[in-house]
Amino acid sequence: MEPPKPMEPMQPMKPMKPMESLPSDWWPASLDAPASTGSQDGWRYAYFPRQRRLAVERDGQVTLYATGDHAISGARQSRSSGTGAGPVFTSQHGDVSLDSLRRVSSS
Repeated sequence: MEPPKPMEPMQPMKPMKPMESLPSDWWPASLDAPASTGSQDGWRYAYFPRQRRLAVERDGQVTLYATGDHAISGARQSRSSGTGAGPVFTSQHGDVSLDSLRRVSSS
């Protein structure tokens, strides 16, 4: 049996690369921090109570909606198909579809 070989000295470690920063917020910079956000089935949303705006992003396009007196607290995918399909939002007044909100802008 051969005697064990001496261990090689450790090589100095290379410094880690810094983490890549996350992409900037996808909603317009003119809006504050959202009170709620979420995503599902290829779309995402952010709700801004101070400005009474709801930002919805689908397929890279961001659309802003005026929420009026709705305080958006969540969202789900509509069970219907066809033109009424899409997200349904929850407010203190019940379910809110995008069709019932006024479109403010689109990018």
